[in-house]
Amino acid sequence: MTRSVLYTMSPLLASKTPVWRSKFIVAVIALGFIGLGVRAAYVQVFGNDFFQRQGEVRFARTLELPANRGKILDRNGLILASSVPAASIWAIPEDVEQDKPEVRAKLKELARLMDMPLAALNAKLADEDKTFVWIKRQLDWDVGQQIVALGVKGIYLRKEYKRQYPEGEAAAHVVGFTNVEDKGQEGMELAFNDLLAGKSGSRRVIKDRLGRVVEGVGEVIPPVDGRDMQLSIDSKVQFFAYQKLRDQVQAHKAKGGSVVVLDAITGEVLALANYPSYVPDKRQNLTGEQLRNRAITDTFEPGSTMKPFTIGLALESGRVRPGTMVDTTPGRLTITGSTISDTHNYGVLTVEGVIQKSSNVGTTKLAMQMPAREMWETFSAAGFGQKPQIGFPGAVGGRLRPYKTWRPIEQATMSYGYGLSASLFQMARSYTVFAHNGQIIPATMLKSSEPAVGVPVFSPQTADAVRKMLQMAAGPGGTGQKAQTLGYSVGGKSGTARKQVGKSYSSGKYRAWFTGMAPIDKPRIIVAVMVDEPSNGVYYGGAVAAPVFSEVVQQTLRMMGAQPDMAVKPQIVANAAEEPL
Repeated sequence: MTRSVLYTMSPLLASKTPVWRSKFIVAVIALGFIGLGVRAAYVQVFGNDFFQRQGEVRFARTLELPANRGKILDRNGLILASSVPAASIWAIPEDVEQDKPEVRAKLKELARLMDMPLAALNAKLADEDKTFVWIKRQLDWDVGQQIVALGVKGIYLRKEYKRQYPEGEAAAHVVGFTNVEDKGQEGMELAFNDLLAGKSGSRRVIKDRLGRVVEGVGEVIPPVDGRDMQLSIDSKVQFFAYQKLRDQVQAHKAKGGSVVVLDAITGEVLALANYPSYVPDKRQNLTGEQLRNRAITDTFEPGSTMKPFTIGLALESGRVRPGTMVDTTPGRLTITGSTISDTHNYGVLTVEGVIQKSSNVGTTKLAMQMPAREMWETFSAAGFGQKPQIGFPGAVGGRLRPYKTWRPIEQATMSYGYGLSASLFQMARSYTVFAHNGQIIPATMLKSSEPAVGVPVFSPQTADAVRKMLQMAAGPGGTGQKAQTLGYSVGGKSGTARKQVGKSYSSGKYRAWFTGMAPIDKPRIIVAVMVDEPSNGVYYGGAVAAPVFSEVVQQTLRMMGAQPDMAVKPQIVANAAEEPL
């Protein structure tokens, strides 16, 4: 017999439940559904962009499609810098199973292939919380393929590009170099980085956690490769100039040196070399002495190489003629308590003889006949005190103070190259005044086939007269006899300047210069040479710098196909005259 249950007999069930409680529960449930609906609407409609981006951050990636960097070529089309494929190795540390013996053996081989200590590799893989770490970048592509062949889980390869520099240290200061991101850091690589780099492309993809592409999404934007650029540099002239400079610096135990070769017609830079130098794609333990482009960044007092400008002004103004006599007796001259001296008492000299013998006294006597303003205007017109406009990083303008501040002794010393400063590049360009019919022409690092348009500084007659004096200075009885070259007539001026240390001049530190041109009647090239602190007992510009000038001129003119204008090499007197300091 079934017994029926009367729920009303239970005090709990029999209790009367308030109506508001059930309504409250229903309301809470309804509000919950409304909240979920609002949240769904926000996620799917109003905030869709934000959540879409968050999803893409976790799964979608924008792959950069690198542009191939443009080549740097010399004037003959030979490669100075180019890009080649390189392998960059990266890892997901948590995926590298370092506890397995076979993996440890592969890691040892991996470290050997990358030429890095095993401890350094283990240190990079030590943080297992990282999902990405660079192991080593820009390895040779063949090495990268050997690494991939090891099959180490968690070790991956990325294709990049790295630069190669076939001319090595000879052209390092011209070409410069790039960093691991393929961005220019020095030289023409830096100056024309935007032109060479091009524009990277991109590709949107979805990747898994191992970095593998699962699906491509969106439009592929192709890269725009960088443009090739052709320099004015002749790689053969550059190498020869560097080689001769290096040999001379080492032979004289000098601190360093530079050489600049300009085309006297177009203003093109055919060579710009410095020593010490460096190998652009092997820059380990690189020092500032190696990296510094001395020819354009270092300024110093040019010494006697300034005398042709002072003499040129005296001729241009009509105050003297080449045959005018100048009395330099007794080889000394006192101005406001300071004494200017020659190395010898040359007695009475012609104006031509003042340049030939490099007389400080004779140059000073001519300079003191002229207003300071005229000297300043001539020096400024020749480019002194102004930054060279060659688009090259680090170029400096030197120092030329306003003429209103010159004292008489300062005007005197500036006439023969003390009290102002210039770079070797400025000196080379300034001599285009004498090589280009009295006009100074712009210099360029880019190839040009058109004759340069110059700005007049002197008349053609004055330029011709000074060239003949420069030929005498490089000939018998002059201070630059060792500049003479087999088959070609030359003219130029040596200079020897004491280095300034603090507020005084050092008694044992010198810079030796020689700046000149060839052939003398119709100059094709201008060559400037500087040797810093020769310390092997000889320090005069005519003895240290002039021989480099001679060899560079001869080789360059031959490479240019210039016809010799002399049958034999003029005789060089054993004891050449020495220019005064």
